[in-house]
Amino acid sequence: MSTLPTTLGKTILDASDYKGRPAERSKTGGWTASAMILGGEVMERLTTLGIAVNLVTYLTGTMHLGNAASANVVTNFLGTSFMLCLLGGFLADTFLGRYRTIAIFAAVQATGVTILTISTIVPSLRPPKCAGDTVPPCVRANEKQLLVLYLALYVTALGTGGLKSSVSGFGSDQFDDSDNEEKKHMIKFFNWFYFFVSTGSLAAVTVLVYIQDNQGRDWGYGICAVAIVAALLVFLSGTRMYRFKKLVGSPLTQIAEVFVAALRKRNLEVPSDSSFLYNEYDPKKQTLPHSKQFRFLDKAAMMESSECGSGMKRKWYLCTLTDVEEVKLVLRMLPIWATTIMFWTIHAQMTTFSVAQATTMDRHIGKTFQIPAASMTVFLIGTILLTVPFYDRLIVPVARKVLKNPNGFTPLQRIGVGLVLSVVAMVAGALIEIKRLRCAQSHGLVDKPEAKIPMTVFWLIPQNFFVGSGEAFMYMGQLDFFLRECPKGMKTMSTGLFLSTLSIGFFFSSLLVSIVNKMTAHGRPWLADNLNQGRLYDFYWLLAILSAINVVLYLVCAKWYVYKEKRLAEEGIELEKTDDAAFHGH
Repeated sequence: MSTLPTTLGKTILDASDYKGRPAERSKTGGWTASAMILGGEVMERLTTLGIAVNLVTYLTGTMHLGNAASANVVTNFLGTSFMLCLLGGFLADTFLGRYRTIAIFAAVQATGVTILTISTIVPSLRPPKCAGDTVPPCVRANEKQLLVLYLALYVTALGTGGLKSSVSGFGSDQFDDSDNEEKKHMIKFFNWFYFFVSTGSLAAVTVLVYIQDNQGRDWGYGICAVAIVAALLVFLSGTRMYRFKKLVGSPLTQIAEVFVAALRKRNLEVPSDSSFLYNEYDPKKQTLPHSKQFRFLDKAAMMESSECGSGMKRKWYLCTLTDVEEVKLVLRMLPIWATTIMFWTIHAQMTTFSVAQATTMDRHIGKTFQIPAASMTVFLIGTILLTVPFYDRLIVPVARKVLKNPNGFTPLQRIGVGLVLSVVAMVAGALIEIKRLRCAQSHGLVDKPEAKIPMTVFWLIPQNFFVGSGEAFMYMGQLDFFLRECPKGMKTMSTGLFLSTLSIGFFFSSLLVSIVNKMTAHGRPWLADNLNQGRLYDFYWLLAILSAINVVLYLVCAKWYVYKEKRLAEEGIELEKTDDAAFHGH
């Protein structure tokens, strides 16, 4: 028996190596393995952002689409990428495992970017350049050219979704959270994960965008394709070093099971005493008290006469009370989830209309160097990186004293700050756009969309600053809230809820642009192809008003919400500690 601790020390109990044998601590996992996985996320960020932030200028300048149509292509591409993270997470948790998911979807993303690169090289896959002697001077891309473009974008989005869903989780799998030393390394891994994601983002909006604008899109997108393939080869070369965890199943399946079981027993009457509801102990789950909300779902834990004898849980027919209460926890979070979507709709404007504004302004530093229009996003990313340490070092100590909270702001307070800053960003954006239009009018440039307005592009910094600082608060708050409040047995749900707000926010932006474009098309359009003839400031005012209304709704939902910790404390149940390191970058 004395050899047992030594054996446990050499192998990881819940992990195996690439041949399915128990993973040896000294030969698998750790920093080398996680670094090879991390490279995949850096290249995914470089590629996705490198395409997205500069896509508007390609669609308007090369494919000759209008501003509104171009903005919708970008937001639909990003929205699809984040929505497909849910599909990727489901496949990884239920069927493929994280390793296979990363390998397959990295190859899919590389395929998509390669198609995009080819579409920029082959002349027949893009319309001819604008010519002043033809009517109209610019020929819009035809259906075949747009079909190839959309194929490339959505294959890339599919790859992005699968890759993003599993990289951070598989990286954390390389550390054993039951070992104190390795758990410390896991926390460091997530810090480095965020750092490298930010590094990839900065490289995308500076170096890559500059190459696209000055050397050509074929070079810019070609570099992305090579980067993804290189990351995939590095990832595959580390196969012998990785630790593989068993499939845990998707929390989406559990939610579906509870609803299906409750619907099947919809004619039964819920007992007043919860002790009549079926339950069993599961060491992987937190014990939850019975709640009186959403009582219809309690029917999923009711045993019919045919089930009483067996005393066994049957999938899709009988669920435990704990399963039901976990689903109720998720349902309670939905009002907060819904009121955070609007922030990402405003965030979407920074990669669409804000870039379109920048193309019309003076972007010179000195006499020769010109900043690429899409590189203004660097101020948004830079603000995020500055706000996080500023919050930790300066705001938290003050908030601790004022609010009597050891963590400074609560997750819901941080989300609230982010939402308020998004309103300020749109007010600033509207005022700056009014100034830009007045400058265009005073210099007689209203009918000259190609002419540069003598107004420095740095006037766009305030809207990027407020959205960037708002994202830092929103990102930290949302992730902390979903991670803390999600049931113990459904932790992967936290990432799904977070990423779905981004996705729906981008899709809502597309819907809003389409509605506004249709309603204002007959008069002076708000979102004109020539921004100097449009009323973009009115669109920004609309977003500011919608966001302000959303803030009020959010405050009502936040006031109504009771934290899981407080709810359990009232029942005399101690909250089990969760892993602080469950960070997932976007």
